Amino acid sequence: MATNIGMMDSAYFVGRNEILTWINNRLQLNLSRIEEAASGAVQCQMIDMTYPGVVPMHKVNFDAKTEYDMIQNYKVLQEVFNKLKIEKHLEVNRLVKGRPLDNLEFLQWLKRYCDSVNGGIMNENYNPVERRVKGGKERNTKGSQKNSKSLQTNNIHNSSSGPKQGKTYPASAAADSSSQIQALSNEITDLKLSVDVLEKERDFYFAKLRDIEILCQGTELEDIPMAVAVKKILYAVDAKESALSEAQEYLYQSMNAGGEPETEEEKENDL
Repeated sequence: MATNIGMMDSAYFVGRNEILTWINNRLQLNLSRIEEAASGAVQCQMIDMTYPGVVPMHKVNFDAKTEYDMIQNYKVLQEVFNKLKIEKHLEVNRLVKGRPLDNLEFLQWLKRYCDSVNGGIMNENYNPVERRVKGGKERNTKGSQKNSKSLQTNNIHNSSSGPKQGKTYPASAAADSSSQIQALSNEITDLKLSVDVLEKERDFYFAKLRDIEILCQGTELEDIPMAVAVKKILYAVDAKESALSEAQEYLYQSMNAGGEPETEEEKENDL
């Protein structure tokens, strides 16, 4: 099973949209941002779906908003990991901050792990909504709504009775401005994620090219026609098609000659 996955593993190249679709389809949720899974509740339920009954869902708080409540969810998850002997260190202090990249990387790992257990097949007998209700998702919904309304009433009363300072602006204008700021923030977050993924992909393929170069430079292989042809492509100065055609021509001559083709200097000496 994929308990230890290297940072260059293909699991970490799975995009944000694919991760969100995976979560929403399996848990019947409607997440639109990676940060919405920062509380740890989603991760707990994914493991619960993979290993039905192992996670004490009554301890999982899907309404967690404070870092303290989120940490409690991750404690539950860590206990389950220990029970299942899953060797995965949880960066709780970073995850609860809601930073998109940290949470994306953990969810990428989680998807790879769950897929390694069940082959990516959804557990049709698992009812995610029912499990969340049993876990106490709705245990305080009515009470929290009443408290919210009460707080809103108090805030309205306090703002209307207090002294007015400065200019007042239409509520619609303030709402439009807030929505625009939120949209721009989301766009910036998406761009940062894209840059991070591209940088990882660049480093991944650069490492592969470097390994090929080291292999071709080995004393036993450096004069073999295939190694010479590969180095012609690697060391081509310009990004042009001639590097590939030149390497193919070199191999063709080598195969027909039954050995390494003569260099230009050797041809001149023969003359």
